[in-house]
Parts: sequence; C-alpha cells; structure tokens
Amino acid sequence: MICLGIETSCDETSIALVENGTRIRTNLISSQVEVHQLYGGVVPEIASRKHLENFNVLLDQALSETGLSWKDISLVAATRGPGLVGALLVGVAAAKSVALALDVPFIGVNHLVGHVYANYLEKPDLAFPFLALVVSGGHTCLVLLKEHLKWETLGSTRDDAAGEAFDKVARIFNLGYPGGPIIDKLAKTGNPKAVDFPRAFLGKDSLDFSFSGLKTAVMNAKKAGVLEKHSIEDLSASFQEAVVDVLVEKTRRAVLQTGVKTVVLAGGVACNSSLRTRLSKLAEQFRFSLSYPSPKLCTDNAAMIACAGTFQYNQGIRDNLAADVVPQWEP
Repeated sequence: MICLGIETSCDETSIALVENGTRIRTNLISSQVEVHQLYGGVVPEIASRKHLENFNVLLDQALSETGLSWKDISLVAATRGPGLVGALLVGVAAAKSVALALDVPFIGVNHLVGHVYANYLEKPDLAFPFLALVVSGGHTCLVLLKEHLKWETLGSTRDDAAGEAFDKVARIFNLGYPGGPIIDKLAKTGNPKAVDFPRAFLGKDSLDFSFSGLKTAVMNAKKAGVLEKHSIEDLSASFQEAVVDVLVEKTRRAVLQTGVKTVVLAGGVACNSSLRTRLSKLAEQFRFSLSYPSPKLCTDNAAMIACAGTFQYNQGIRDNLAADVVPQWEP
C-alpha cells in the first residue's frame, strides 16, 4: 500500500510517499523559514500562500523521483489539525481532490498523533504500552498509548508550549527565528547555572506544563540589564536548562505513575540536544527504553502523517470528503 502524505499545518509544505506505513519512498519538505524570519515568526497569510505555490511542485517531484505513478497511490492522508486554519485548508483541500480523482480513501490525521507515529518510521516494532512526550512549537503534552490510536492525555500545557517559549525568548534577545535551534547552539558553550530562572512544576504530582512565567522572567531579566552581566551563551544555557528541567521531571513522574518501560520523544523540540541527553540519562537511571526519531522526522513532515494515516486505515478509520479542518483539534 502506497500512502500519499500531506502536511501543511504551519510553515512547512511537505509531501511524502510511504509504503505499508513505515517504508519511506520519499519525504519532501519545503521550509518557509527564510520568508518568516523577516517578521520574527510565522505570518499565517504568507504561510498559506506559500503552501499553494509549493504543493504541485513537490507532488510532481515526489512521483518523479520514486518512479511511482498516480495509479500506485491507494490512500491519501493529510493533517486536519491542529494548526493554522488557512494552511490546513490548503493541504486538506488538495488531499480531498487527489482522493476524489483517484477514487481512493481520504484520512485526516491529527498533527500530534503524527509526531508520535514518526517513531514507527524508524522503529516499526515499537511495542505498547509506551509514554510519549510531545514537545513542539504549539504543544507540550505527555500521553499514554496502550494500543494503536488509543491516546490518554496525562498532562498538557496550561499556557505557552516549550517550543513557543524558545521562539519568544529568542525574539526577546533578537536572536532570530526559529528560536529552538539557535538557543540550543548558543547553550552548548554557555553556563546553565549562570542565571537561576524559575521552573514551574505545578505541584508534586502534576504532569501539566507551564512556560509563560519563565518567558516573563526572561523578559524582566533583560529589562533589568541581565545582558550587561552575562553573555548570550550563558543566558541561552540557563533558559534552556529551565525548560529541560521541567520536561525531564514531568517525564520522570509519568514513568513512576504509569510504570511503563518505553518512552518516546516527539515534536520539533525533540531535536534539542540537551533534552535528548538528559532523557537518555533518565532512561538509564530508571531502566526504560527511550526512542526518538532522527531530526528530519522530528520537524513537521508528511511521512509521519502518511504513517499515522496508514495505521488509522488499518484500524478501519475513514473520513468522508465533507470532513473539515480542526485548528484546535485535541487528539
């Protein structure tokens, strides 16, 4: 089975062709970072227009480089949400058009579920139950999966997501966009103990997240002249340490509460080097296995959508062509 995956939830246009759910034939991503860098963040209207410009080019390229034809496609999966409404509409409308023309099933995929299922693209034998820490620009949550597509949310963000905090702090210090990779790079040569930024643990048993207070603390520190006392490398390392401390502690709590032996990391912030290192150490300490995708599969991509879509299809899930986008879709 060849699934055509389509991802347009934010500022990456991605087209993938995935065989039997886990074998990537191609996974093309057209990033809009250079365009949005001018504005310090994603401009929804521009993102939607760029998706329109990029879609057909990527689709033609995907078919050409794999040697596949339209008749080889037996399923179309696209991100229905969460995400920017205009961007989502471009991908879903295109997916429905292809599905209708080819007379094949259309499946709408939750973007966060896609991030979790990116792990199956490199570890198809990943066994249940497992805990997933999803950390992206718009979402931070801990979820428990006991079987395919059975998703129990244990904790989620009450305000800013971790990735959003990275972007906003990078903007505060005029570091550029996207903030995550920039701060991660600067932090490598900084002192994570230079500034004691706050950690919001929200009670001893809470698995929820909150990063708005940390963002505000960084803003207040800048106003108080922190740049005159510390290097940008030290500030980056101190901020990143505050974020990672919370993510690791919440994961530790969730492991103890659920007793799982497998943890998967998902989402764009899963690329963060400090987070990977700290979670790896936690896995050794508490004797659970840790899985995370390669960097290209952590960012928004269509292969993860095709993977999740194929699993949904195998579970008997279908969407009709009247299915709308869901910008605030909780899995």
